[in-house]
Amino acid sequence: MRPEDLLPLTRRRFMLAASALGAGALAGLAPRIALAMPTLTLGEARLDVLSDGGLVLPLAFVLPEQSAEEIAALFAPHGMATDALRPDCNITLLRTGDRVVLFDAGAGANFQPTAGKLTANLEAAGIDPAEITDVVFTHGHPDHLWGVLDDFDEPVFGEARYWVPEAEWNYWRAEGTLDSTPEERKSFVVGAQARLAAIEERVTAVRPGAEVLPGVEAVATNGHTPGHMSYMLHGGGESVLVVGDAISNLVISFERPDWHSGTDHDRVAGAATRRALLDRLVADKARMIGFHLPYPGLGAVEAAGAGYRFVAMG
Repeated sequence: MRPEDLLPLTRRRFMLAASALGAGALAGLAPRIALAMPTLTLGEARLDVLSDGGLVLPLAFVLPEQSAEEIAALFAPHGMATDALRPDCNITLLRTGDRVVLFDAGAGANFQPTAGKLTANLEAAGIDPAEITDVVFTHGHPDHLWGVLDDFDEPVFGEARYWVPEAEWNYWRAEGTLDSTPEERKSFVVGAQARLAAIEERVTAVRPGAEVLPGVEAVATNGHTPGHMSYMLHGGGESVLVVGDAISNLVISFERPDWHSGTDHDRVAGAATRRALLDRLVADKARMIGFHLPYPGLGAVEAAGAGYRFVAMG
């Protein structure tokens, strides 16, 4: 008997099994797709980056304070479209000792149709969601949190411990958050509250500076959300920062980190955090993984004039 045969039968597993039986007659007719994941080692730890798909964000939502002329001047040299941003969603997977750790859980099926691909890509890589021992959250936005539940509102990572920034937990769970949130984002609050309630019994609060797991340091990067957290991963004398959404665009965040982002809860704090984080990455010569940078989002930061430049790696 295989270990997975001993896992509890949930509605999600039942539906997956039923689908597999229905497709049994086609088995062997198509080649098995092997997912080539970018891999990085930190001492004895291994980092992989999986895709959760991507998003479509109207440009007026992302850059509400910039004129069309300013945006065109920044975007044109890079051949970027000026109607919308289409960022990738990159999920970091850390394997260290007996831990299999995800940083954020993806969007799930109920946010945007272009996202929610994490579970399929885990399974394509030969990783059962039940193998995930820990899910470490940067923040509670839909594309980072909503993937903890499946279509039946059951936990996708049923064996995992969930690590949530304490200030982030307090913000999304507060009674007044829904009323104080603009109408177009109220669904973010409702969705976060439902999902955090569903995993509450397995949640551990994270404070800045804490060692969440061996070699995983919590770094406060609030601004995008009130409790946004990044995570510096240490091993083998090297470091990699999982930045979440503190640095979110290949061009805007690096060339104009001072521009306020409409995606940030506190635009002023978001810009200040972004600049400080970029300075730290340059000074420390640390690598980073950007959740919304072009897949896989792995690279380093260099100073470039008054701004910065992302140097992709791997």
